[in-house]
Amino acid sequence: MVKKRILIILGSLIGVLLIGLIFAGNYFYGQGIKRGTEVELHREASAVNEAATDDDQTLLDEANEWFGERETERLEITSYDDLNLVAQFIDNDANTNKAVILAHGFRNTSDDMGKLAKFYYENGFDILLPDARGHGDSEGDYIGYGWHDRLDYLDWIDLLVEDYDAEDIILHGNSMGAATVLMTSGEDLPSEVKGFIADSGYSTVKDELAHQLKHLYGLPAFPLLDVTSVITKMRAGYTLGGASSIEQVKNNELPLLIIHGEDDDLVPTAMSQEIYDAAGGEKELWLVPGAGHTKAFDNVTEEFNERVKEFLDRTIEE
Repeated sequence: MVKKRILIILGSLIGVLLIGLIFAGNYFYGQGIKRGTEVELHREASAVNEAATDDDQTLLDEANEWFGERETERLEITSYDDLNLVAQFIDNDANTNKAVILAHGFRNTSDDMGKLAKFYYENGFDILLPDARGHGDSEGDYIGYGWHDRLDYLDWIDLLVEDYDAEDIILHGNSMGAATVLMTSGEDLPSEVKGFIADSGYSTVKDELAHQLKHLYGLPAFPLLDVTSVITKMRAGYTLGGASSIEQVKNNELPLLIIHGEDDDLVPTAMSQEIYDAAGGEKELWLVPGAGHTKAFDNVTEEFNERVKEFLDRTIEE
């Protein structure tokens, strides 16, 4: 009788624990993956990102002003899972058959990559700025963190090749956009794709969310993220650990420039070293002193432009 009572109590406790974990997993799915939720992110101290010189600040202001004054064309495609995806497009008058895809970060939109458009336009590139699934004007009720987006980018690449005669395509992304670029790099790509630039990308979605979980809530990844991963698989079709930049870059054979601020506390700088170590093909890692998350361009705009220009010149044969 006592043994039976103990088993009932244990069973009840396990049941309560499972219900609690499922509740917590759904909560973290809503916070991190469901579309439209306003979330707080663990970020670096406010003193970070204030290192720009007057000259760099002027260049940054000019870049933002240039994009703000541009008229962009709206392009649309249908994804493999029937979502309507939207992008802004700037057709370059130079007609060099070069194109760049600029990939934005978590809960941002294509406008957030506009500051890079002036640089690419002046270097002869058509510019495509997609809204990722679950963001901006694109459809989707979840955030793909780059994993499903990598398949969307195959379609954007095809559009540039087929409709705009692109012969040399570069993919350049920030944060989640960097992960999108890195994940795309491991796919079977057309010859028109020449290289990748990833600024502040994460190693895997699970590792990045574990970092956020620890710093925002003081909680360990296990078992909460494992439960959240199961829920994500059921509701969004992917697992947090399976969405891996590390595994994808192992298959990459094209030139890759990895950029990361040394003071990035949103996506730990060490993740870029992991990605660099795993990547195939020609690769370069630029760790930017004093820069926080995706702030290399803002802090050292002139040097950023010079380094990216050098990479482009090496990567694209004139």
